[in-house]
Amino acid sequence: MANKTSAHILGTSANLLGFCLFVITALHFTDKAESTLVDEFTSLISMALTCSCICSFISIRTKNKIREQRLETIADYFFFFSLIGIFVIISLITLHFIK
Repeated sequence: MANKTSAHILGTSANLLGFCLFVITALHFTDKAESTLVDEFTSLISMALTCSCICSFISIRTKNKIREQRLETIADYFFFFSLIGIFVIISLITLHFIK
């Protein structure tokens, strides 16, 4: 069964992209962007989430079954990489507040 996860990846990636953009904005408002690497790392994760959104959207819209499965797999890998990155971001923010 094709497209079993693409719709879930698309919605969740878009929500997590909003989280990353919120973190970037919050760091710039508090002038903490220059003192940490969280800003740059969050930008990288935002790009991966955007790629995940694009691949899952195209996977849903395409009629070619091979392309659909390939794009769904690519979106899944970008999404998994992003989840690990968000874990690292949250860990860095937590360590920053513990200090």
